[in-house]
Amino acid sequence: MLKCEQLSITVAGRTLVRELSLELRSGEILCMLGPNGVGKTLTLHTLAGLLPPAGGVVMLNGVDLCGLRRRQLAQRLGLLLQDDAERFPATVSDTVLMGRHPHMAALASASASDHALADQAMTAMDLDGFARRSLATLSGGERRRVAIARLLTQDPSVFLLDEPVNHLDPRHQVATLRIFRERADDGAAVLMSLHDPALAMRHADRALLLFADGSWQLGRTSTVLTAENLERLFGIPHQLFDGADGASVLLPG
Repeated sequence: MLKCEQLSITVAGRTLVRELSLELRSGEILCMLGPNGVGKTLTLHTLAGLLPPAGGVVMLNGVDLCGLRRRQLAQRLGLLLQDDAERFPATVSDTVLMGRHPHMAALASASASDHALADQAMTAMDLDGFARRSLATLSGGERRRVAIARLLTQDPSVFLLDEPVNHLDPRHQVATLRIFRERADDGAAVLMSLHDPALAMRHADRALLLFADGSWQLGRTSTVLTAENLERLFGIPHQLFDGADGASVLLPG
């Protein structure tokens, strides 16, 4: 659904990502991991068409992003920013409904189905009873859930998520990742950046590791997320632990 070939990302003369090639497929979650400053956010912004690559091409459903208008792109691809600094004097329901704007005609009002999608998204993100609340009254975690609800209301086929569990407590972290697992199971494609290898191991089908020298490694989560690779990635040892449910996780050791 989303594909890049020989994608290079350069900032201030430094190549952060060198000749990345990947295909993001319907029905999968691909998790991107790497240390701070390695280029995860810039990679997501480039894949979303917000930044031009230093080299290579990005295609959505076989069409070069350069050939798509922003409205067309927003109908198919949604980006969750790392920190949503939105401080407009708006209610939660009005903010979540903004996700429908790419699908609405100019100056049109939201339809009953648009409102239904927004209500479903707010329920999914544990925001029942928040509809009339002002964004200014919300905590950081609550605003994060509003941003995710708006993205779910947008209902794209490709989700690009920059640290989606940022600011969320453990319960909402797990709930959020399960929601995107459900979207993938329904045919969407999900690429997210995470800092926690344990969450990636439990929720992602494949993993993309971005290293500080611009190199990268891509493959199935069970193959790529090893103690050796994570020590190279983050510069600290990792140890494998077996969970009570039989699943294994890698944690800093």
